[in-house]
Amino acid sequence: MGMTLALSRLCRSYGQFDFGPVDLTVDDEVLAVLGPSGSGKTTLLSLIAGITTPDSGSIRLDGRELAGVPLEDRRVGMVFQEGALFPHMTARENIEYAATASDRVDGLATLLELDGLLDRTPPTLSGGERQRVALARTLATDPDVLLLDEPLSSLDAPIRKRLRDELHSLFESLEIPVLYVTHDQRTATALGDRIAIVRDGGLEQVGAPSTVLTRPTSRFVARFTGTENLFDATVTNRTPDGATIQFGDVQLRTTASDVAPSAVTACIHPSRVDVEAPRVTDGDRTANTVSGTVTRWLNEGSEYRVTIELADGSLALTANVRPPTFERLGLENGSDVRVLIPEASIHLIPDAERGSRTH
Repeated sequence: MGMTLALSRLCRSYGQFDFGPVDLTVDDEVLAVLGPSGSGKTTLLSLIAGITTPDSGSIRLDGRELAGVPLEDRRVGMVFQEGALFPHMTARENIEYAATASDRVDGLATLLELDGLLDRTPPTLSGGERQRVALARTLATDPDVLLLDEPLSSLDAPIRKRLRDELHSLFESLEIPVLYVTHDQRTATALGDRIAIVRDGGLEQVGAPSTVLTRPTSRFVARFTGTENLFDATVTNRTPDGATIQFGDVQLRTTASDVAPSAVTACIHPSRVDVEAPRVTDGDRTANTVSGTVTRWLNEGSEYRVTIELADGSLALTANVRPPTFERLGLENGSDVRVLIPEASIHLIPDAERGSRTH
């Protein structure tokens, strides 16, 4: 049975910056922590690890209060963005120094692609290699909680992608709480069972990756996770199975059925926008279809980010378009298209979210 980490009303003040109060429970899962620089992500890890002492609140691991427990007795493993290694020891000796069992070293070295580096000292390793040794050394302690602060940030993209896949399986096998701070949304969604968005020392939203990305609770979360399609809209009709919204001359049907206010923010993730040829013969797909013109596109490798100005000039939509679709439609600036927005893809944020915490 896995461990449970529980934070209750956790607070810490640093001059002009206040962290908390934060309430959070992490079971044997990976919680990916995202947020802007200075939002409190590293403070969260430091409080759990015991590097920083909270002003108030509690940190419990399987019911055991960690307040007052020295860092070395907490069984909390932490890997910082710049992993600190003993420079006079080889990579193998660094890992062995912390390992609870000697047979852990070779297995971790293989997992993290360190086999050919074990006899070298940290000064002779690249930044990415040193970071992998630091990660191996922390995993070798068999911690009850694992905290990672941007551990893959200095790795080349191919290695980072490969390790993401392998670390996901490794973290699942640990059966302990894992908090993984990252600025990379792809890493967060690939590794995280849940995602926590940190802002101004507090938790803005915590949930499954798909929920946070497509059902943000605020404009801030929507923007931070890549949703460019945010529009002031008015609810014009409500039924038990959905609502109709209007912005400019455009009316769209949504499946949102629990919206109380009339003034809302319509939120549509670019991955949920379908781009089609100007003429659509399938009559069943016209309810939420609008005409527009491509005004800009950007090749991002695995997809194209396409900006489409609607025909009435009321707004521009951003869509993520897969290369086969982009090439099949022959899209370029000035191309006429039709845009399909599925009803379930339109998320509505109450008008209150347009206030001071939405910028």
